[in-house]
Amino acid sequence: MNNKPIKLIASDMDGTLLDSNGILNPEFFTAFEDLNSEDIMFVAASGRQYYNLLKLFTPIKDKVIFIAENGTYVLFNSQELLIVDIPIEKAREVIREVRGIEGAYPVLCGKNKAYIEDYHPDFVKQTYTYYEKCDIVSDLMNVTDDKFLKIAVYDFQGSAINSYPVLEHFNNSLKVVISGSNWLDVSHRDANKGNALKLIQSYFSVTPDECIAFGDQMNDAEMLQSAVYSYAMENASEELKCYARYTAPSNEPGGVLSVIKESIFNKQ
Repeated sequence: MNNKPIKLIASDMDGTLLDSNGILNPEFFTAFEDLNSEDIMFVAASGRQYYNLLKLFTPIKDKVIFIAENGTYVLFNSQELLIVDIPIEKAREVIREVRGIEGAYPVLCGKNKAYIEDYHPDFVKQTYTYYEKCDIVSDLMNVTDDKFLKIAVYDFQGSAINSYPVLEHFNNSLKVVISGSNWLDVSHRDANKGNALKLIQSYFSVTPDECIAFGDQMNDAEMLQSAVYSYAMENASEELKCYARYTAPSNEPGGVLSVIKESIFNKQ
């Protein structure tokens, strides 16, 4: 680290701060209190729904800054700092195309809740893992009373090889990004975790060289570029590692906590 003190730490969730079962290490809460005592802010940055993140961080939810839905929704202490939604007709266009991809299922992600229209049990299970508030509806095209942050796609055949090649052309007007081995997100072209982090930096008067950021998938690339101390997890995609200055140990033994303890508190 340089002579400037670290003021903010931003971390992705799945594959980064959380273990392979999506569990947050209880030791994190002790580390958070240590960070808080040093006036170091923590940003939970995820493709997950805001309400899902609230549940993960319940004991400290009023102290955590949340980047939800891959940078389309930013909140602190229940105050909305950013909402980047997509027009309803554009969302419908994406949904229609997803319906034609074998093994792929759309999730319409609204500000208030998520919406799905398929009862496939494995898909429903995956959806409720990441979306705390979710309704099953007869037709996504009939959902109108919400702001639509993104369309998430769960792909049983693999997002990189199956759905991304079909949906990639939406990058002309939207942003299509792989967020996991089976997940892909389509959102506003200006929405990403990096732009969300820049907004937070401006809001709290923090510079990139006062920030640490952690990630594992390409939906974290812009966020890593927005922090001088950028870490790709050991288990990160090879493509993302090109965007990071450093490598953190794998998420499974708690790589984020290891880096925080060593770099901030000089603990092994």
